[in-house]
Amino acid sequence: MQVATQLAVFLENRPGALARVCEALAAAGINIHAISISDTVDHSVVRLVLSDPHRAMFLFEERGTLVVESEVVLIESDNHPGTLAMLADRLAAGNVNIEYLYGSARPAAGQSLLVLRVSDAPKAIKLLRGSRK
Repeated sequence: MQVATQLAVFLENRPGALARVCEALAAAGINIHAISISDTVDHSVVRLVLSDPHRAMFLFEERGTLVVESEVVLIESDNHPGTLAMLADRLAAGNVNIEYLYGSARPAAGQSLLVLRVSDAPKAIKLLRGSRK
């Protein structure tokens, strides 16, 4: 469990926009650890947790791409029913709001990776320490 930097990149919602971002990251040797994309009518928000977020931010800004940096909590957790409910309950009891989250695991995997944007990342870490089995 750790606090990490997430970059939100705002792209035109059209073919090739994501490909150009991924190609630029690959050319710079920056790995994508987690990604989420949501769309609106005219643009997409690509949220990225990267191996080198500071260098990526410079890369995006150099190309004139709007990018916003924020803190997220990365949690490697058990992949079984009730794990997310337990984490969410613990945060709620400590009055920490989950603004959004994304994550993934293979269906048969024992572990998952969750990325949480919360109202207070350091407090969330403190509340969640020891909550995993």
